[in-house]
Amino acid sequence: MSQDNQFPSWEVFMQSRPGANFIHQGSIHASDKKMAIQNARDTYSRRGEGTSIWVVPTEAIAASTTEDADMLFDPANDKIYRLPTFYTMPEGAKHI
Repeated sequence: MSQDNQFPSWEVFMQSRPGANFIHQGSIHASDKKMAIQNARDTYSRRGEGTSIWVVPTEAIAASTTEDADMLFDPANDKIYRLPTFYTMPEGAKHI
């Protein structure tokens, strides 16, 4: 019987510049969050690109499945209040 002796897996997200979105870079293994940030920096920011790093334990991420797509991303056609045609335009209103 083989035993898994790797550290826990962490997902790495980096921000390229202040105010930019964080983008998933990949995964690393580390014993704790401090080591995860150091490993993420060493692996995904070798040339100093990036201004901030997020690391998240892989086990903490919840994901939907393709079977959930209909329920989660169903168009809102039956919710007429979400369509702009539902509202009447007030007389004299500009730029609405």
